[in-house]
Amino acid sequence: MRAYRELDALRRCFQRMNVLVFDEAAQAVFSSLRARCRRLGTLDLRIASIALASDSKLISRNLRDFQQVPGLTVEDWTQPVEDA
Repeated sequence: MRAYRELDALRRCFQRMNVLVFDEAAQAVFSSLRARCRRLGTLDLRIASIALASDSKLISRNLRDFQQVPGLTVEDWTQPVEDA
């Protein structure tokens, strides 16, 4: 029962989120980036393409790879914010 409660909690959490899809616009961005970002894996490039196509900021701990994508805004929320 515990596992089902946790699964249901996860399902409810995702229902509150705005989950973006890999659509035709993201596919067009993906196709244009594929040759320029050869070192980035296919799934990461698809994620970046979704963010670019929807003009969204990408939140990820993987800054090293995602910062290679031209025009992509990426932040790592797992790091503490430095005071100005």
